[in-house]
Amino acid sequence: MNALTKLGLSREFTILVFLLVLVGGGWLVWNQPMKAKAVEPAEHAEVLKVWPDSATDKRLDVGQEHDTTKDDGELIAGKRVQRITNVSSAELHFWPADADVNTGTSVIICPGGGFYILAWDLEGTEIAQWLNSIGVNAFILKYRVPTARESDPAAAPTEDLQRAIAMVRHNAEKWNLAKDRVGTLGFSAGGNVIANAAFTTARYDAIDDVDKQSARANFIVPVYGARMVKKEGGLRDGMELNKDSPRAFIVHAFDDFVPVQNALELARLYKEADVPVDCHVFDTGGHGFGARFIEDVPVTNWPKLCESWMRKNGWLERIGAADSQQ
Repeated sequence: MNALTKLGLSREFTILVFLLVLVGGGWLVWNQPMKAKAVEPAEHAEVLKVWPDSATDKRLDVGQEHDTTKDDGELIAGKRVQRITNVSSAELHFWPADADVNTGTSVIICPGGGFYILAWDLEGTEIAQWLNSIGVNAFILKYRVPTARESDPAAAPTEDLQRAIAMVRHNAEKWNLAKDRVGTLGFSAGGNVIANAAFTTARYDAIDDVDKQSARANFIVPVYGARMVKKEGGLRDGMELNKDSPRAFIVHAFDDFVPVQNALELARLYKEADVPVDCHVFDTGGHGFGARFIEDVPVTNWPKLCESWMRKNGWLERIGAADSQQ
């Protein structure tokens, strides 16, 4: 302040300048983004890079990955939903089943979030815990987001999933997994991703030996899957459902803002292709319930129905290490 006075400025003007600087500095601090909360992996999860460091084209320039969960955010079954965003490079979080119950079956989980965020606990870690409880090895795919404003929001996430499926098969012997028991489970936008991966060929050029493996799942579980079919009927352009497509277990609520036609039309196309499908449409339940049980909301019992379906198809039978190499 003395320096300004020496320049011949009045004391009043000097005080005014000082206050403006003070207020302006405070405004800048107030409007800086809040320090991002880091997203820590679960203690027992092994985190794997989906793409090698050489694949620089498989990175998004989206800033620091962070957790956007708010204390006053929406409650699902009395709990908040962890929401992470700015995933620049895909990761696969491996949750192996305990050895004494391990079936050798694997499921890659794709959380939803409208291609803006990933509902990391509701549609990720909680699903992994359920799968582990029935002897299934779980992989949570932290696919690239946000991509919602891209011309094809599902393109990069689908590449991530197809590469992840190939990775699981490539490492099947090391992880004691069955190559012919690799499923995918996706919610909302994640349901769109698993449908794209199931009904299209690999969307990227092979990079290494991982990509010698098949990138198509043996079974899929879309739960309130979005944008899988066209309004006029049929799968979205570029997707094809045929006799070689993976079996499906479909879950949807009639009152979901995502049209129930996504489930019904997909089931019709499965029937047309003569591929077995289980389709469960409940009258109420809305959208985004994950696997959290809600009293008097029957749709939240879907994990029990899915377990029965998996058992019926033989995917919950335990296998030996030798079988996993087939």
